[in-house]
This record gives sequence, C-alpha cells and structure tokens, in this order.
Amino acid sequence: PWTFSTFDYPELCRLLRAQGDCAFETAKVNGRTGNTVHTDRGDLTAPLIVDALGWRRMLAPDDGFQPPDAPLSRGLEVHPGGRSDDLALWIDRSIVPAGYGWSFPAREELRIGVGSFDPRFHVKDNTVKLARDLDSDPVRFQGNWIPHEIRPAAEDGVFFCGDSAGHCLPLTAEGIRTALYFGIACGRELRSVLDGSTAREEALARYGAFSDAHEWKFRWMLHAQRAVPRIWPPLLHGTVRSMRSRALVNWAFGHYLRIAPPEFAAPAHPPRRRPAVPARAAA
Repeated sequence: PWTFSTFDYPELCRLLRAQGDCAFETAKVNGRTGNTVHTDRGDLTAPLIVDALGWRRMLAPDDGFQPPDAPLSRGLEVHPGGRSDDLALWIDRSIVPAGYGWSFPAREELRIGVGSFDPRFHVKDNTVKLARDLDSDPVRFQGNWIPHEIRPAAEDGVFFCGDSAGHCLPLTAEGIRTALYFGIACGRELRSVLDGSTAREEALARYGAFSDAHEWKFRWMLHAQRAVPRIWPPLLHGTVRSMRSRALVNWAFGHYLRIAPPEFAAPAHPPRRRPAVPARAAA
C-alpha cells in the first residue's frame, strides 16, 4: 500500500530550473548587511531575500552554531552500482550507537549509508564496512550534517527555507520533500509581494507562522529520534516487528505523510465568490 521512492536529484534540479526565468549564478556567500548580501563576486541588494543555504543559516543575524555542539545529525552514504528490490534498515548499535544504517535501490545504483543522531560519532569507517559486508564497493561518497531541530523561518527580514530553517524531519532525516513543501509556501508569499497584493512584512509574518505551526510535529519526531537509542534492544525489535500490522503501518505512515501533505503542492484556488443577493423591492 505504500511505495518507496527516491529522488533523482540532478533531474529534479533540471526540471525546477526549466520552470523559472531567473538568472542562476554561483558565488560564496560571506554574510549580510540589511538587504545586501555579501559574496566573493560582489554585493547583491534586493528587497526580498531567501536563505536556502543549508544548516549554516548564513544570512541570520547571529553567528549560528557549529558542530559538534549543535542540533545536527551526521550522515554518509556510498553509491555503488547495483540493483535491488529491497529497502533495508539496520537499527544495530554495533553499526552506530544512536542511529541506523540503510541500503536502498535508486535506479542503477544502491545507496548504502550510516546516520548518527550524535554528531560526535564518526560514520565513515562503519559506512565503508557496511558496504563491504553487503558485497558492494564503497564508492561515490555523499554526506553532510543534517539539522534535526526546526528553527524560525522568518527572521530579521529574511525568509529561511529547507535546512536553514531546520525543515529536515528528525528521525527519518527526510529533507528534500519538506524543503519543496516549505519552499512552495515561501514562493507563494514571495509572489504575493511581487504582484503587489501583500506587503513584505505581512508575507514574512505569514510564512513564519506557517512554519511555526508545524513545530509540534517536528518536536514529536525529535522525541522519537531521542528515544530510539534509549530503548532496550529486544523491546525495540518487538516494536519494529509490530509494523507488520497493515493497520498500524497505515496509521503511522498516514500521520507521517500529513506532516507535509503532498496536496499542498497543487495550485492554490482563488477564494470562491459569493453569489450576489438581489435587492428586495422597496415596499
């Protein structure tokens, strides 16, 4: 009843790029002063600024935070060639004390990796070992710090989206789908400012409130993430085995999907106009 899908990231980027008419440039961002962003290629000034630069939150007014003393997880995976029909997860403390290992197919390759909820635990050696245990070559590494705590999505006149706002889901580390979800919300607010129907301050407040309304969902996912390494292994295995129940799977995955409901991506419908009420004849 539930299919498993992976993102073809280069193709996703190409499709998104084809939909827009903006100019795309690459530059190193050094910081911001007011409405001016400082880069290694010069300064850029604009009334609307979006920080989608990742967990560093480069355009925030404070200095941010740095690992390992930060609410970040650590993840690394390799992409050997191969095919499989299986999605495999290992909640095994010999692989990672707090986290899990995984292997899943993605067209002509496998994605095999280890994620640690504790940023102090180094995952490279165990990622390599897991790949070799599965008779796969540890090649084409991909990894990063993963934020696992939601943060303000509007601050000091800047829109924050994706990892810069902590929009990656705790426990599952699913970040692309939620980045698209909150990105759509952010884009709609930007459009409302550009077409003159909303003031910038109102758009910032509305987008910030939209993100904040999801905070409790992210908080419960974070509670689950913190609980996993504390659960007695036999009890944890029993919990995982209980997911064989179709009813429980539907309940759990249904609630999970509703954190960022896919129908939100559909075009927003204009408000329905009420039919005019005919005036009564004067007596």
